[in-house]
Amino acid sequence: MEERKWEELNMDILVNVLGRVGMESLLLDVPYVCKYWYKASREPQCWENLIFPTYIKSDDIMEEDSPDRAFAERLAVNCQENLSVTSFLKFIVNRSCGRATIIKLPNYCTEEALEYVANECPRLKVLHVGTFNMSIEDLIPKFIGKWKGLEMMRVGKLHMEEVLPQIGLHCNNFIWLSAPYTYIGQDEASAIVTSLPKLKHLDLHNASFEKETLVMILKGCKMLVYLDIRDCWGFHGVDAEILELASHIPTFMYEGSIILPFYDKVNERTMFMV
Repeated sequence: MEERKWEELNMDILVNVLGRVGMESLLLDVPYVCKYWYKASREPQCWENLIFPTYIKSDDIMEEDSPDRAFAERLAVNCQENLSVTSFLKFIVNRSCGRATIIKLPNYCTEEALEYVANECPRLKVLHVGTFNMSIEDLIPKFIGKWKGLEMMRVGKLHMEEVLPQIGLHCNNFIWLSAPYTYIGQDEASAIVTSLPKLKHLDLHNASFEKETLVMILKGCKMLVYLDIRDCWGFHGVDAEILELASHIPTFMYEGSIILPFYDKVNERTMFMV
């Protein structure tokens, strides 16, 4: 039986496969296999899911065993000029030709880069703001209106009260909010309840809030099918009242909640701003 060559594979099938291999392989490996794969790797459909590494530049990586180190070092070798987060993000977003639907921003993302994403990614459905991007978080509310198809978002540590009303105003299909390691007070809980009436998935693992805040969320978010409050700070686990209020939620994860010895209302926000 004669073996088929890779270059004879249907282009649509190949593009579908290459769109799943990840940014590092798609950028630094696939194009060098053969001319046919190079052509396929330039198709915008390959660049719909833009999961950027946490770190673009190896100088920003503190951990020796970071999974991003090899990618960052390969980028440095392949780039003829000094690589910046902004230039790399623009380069990758350009490959998508406006088709990107999922974006995880790298750390140290700049205002210029975020605005570029807002203008060039109108089809965005999933946005992960990143871990160390507090400098741009206050800018996100003004760009939400450009992503009317947004369905899922992982927010950072600040500005939830400003972001969520804009999502409620512009994003009719929004159903999934992830806000781990954040402080959720009465104001933040009120923003969740009033701004996101269609919310189905809420991830608050390792967040900080009191029982009263959780009660507000459970009473207000009637359409939840998934709630994760594992390893949260501020209350001694769930009780009969919480279980009753959450009884309509098919997936409710709550193990590990504690009150820390030094926990107090004054320091709640401070703990999550470092």
